[in-house]
Amino acid sequence: MPTANITETAPCRAIDAHHIKLLSFNIQVGIASTHLHHYVTQCWKHLLPHTRSFDNLDRIADVISEFDLVALQEADGGSLRSFFINQVEYLAKKANFPHWHKQTNRNLGKFAQHSNGLLSKYRPYQVTTHRLPGLLPGRGVMEARYGTPENPLIVLMAHLALSKMARTYQFNFIGTLVNQFEHVVVMGDFNCQPSSEEMTMLLRDTNLSRPGTIHNTYPSWRPVRNIDHILTTQSVRIRSVEVLNETLSDHLPLAVEIQIPSAVKLRHT
Repeated sequence: MPTANITETAPCRAIDAHHIKLLSFNIQVGIASTHLHHYVTQCWKHLLPHTRSFDNLDRIADVISEFDLVALQEADGGSLRSFFINQVEYLAKKANFPHWHKQTNRNLGKFAQHSNGLLSKYRPYQVTTHRLPGLLPGRGVMEARYGTPENPLIVLMAHLALSKMARTYQFNFIGTLVNQFEHVVVMGDFNCQPSSEEMTMLLRDTNLSRPGTIHNTYPSWRPVRNIDHILTTQSVRIRSVEVLNETLSDHLPLAVEIQIPSAVKLRHT
């Protein structure tokens, strides 16, 4: 499990930021799908570069800039199809996030760099990447630790598999991470709904709270499935949940405002 310890370029300042705005967004490599037939007519964009992708990334940057912490799924880490641009870094700079981290889970060389991303206005003191178990390789979870080692806020960002069996193994793995800490957020594209057996298992075996309402995010042009999630342990209170009506991908972004315990001191650089 590779670990990126954050080196300080300036003194860190502890702040009382008890309310944090989170966003989870599967950006589909910057492809703005707005109709079902785009999966056919625009499938070449998953392989080849197209200049309109930068226009869409800029629109995504405008949306995410209002948030404190953003989890990205299906970002490209820098390959032919993205003009060899690391989309996580590109969005961090465009949206003014001082801290960003990339986890490439499926490396196809110059053809594709399937990645998760973290964009943050607060400084994590440690970021660790984990490979998720599954029938096929290429799924991962990023673990970011905020505050202090004595009383951390743990944020886990994941993109889970399409198959139920693989997701069951992956939720088991994520559950072991959750159960090590008190203050935890789990967010990402889970590819399953809260009523699924595998997600029910995760909620049963951890201190994560069950979502109170349904928030459909997929497909973006007619959302009928609730597969993108932001979950918290009971010490982290969810103040509001909203699906943003921004058709910039085949998923809609999911926004949540949380209240963290006052003992957790976040840091700016």
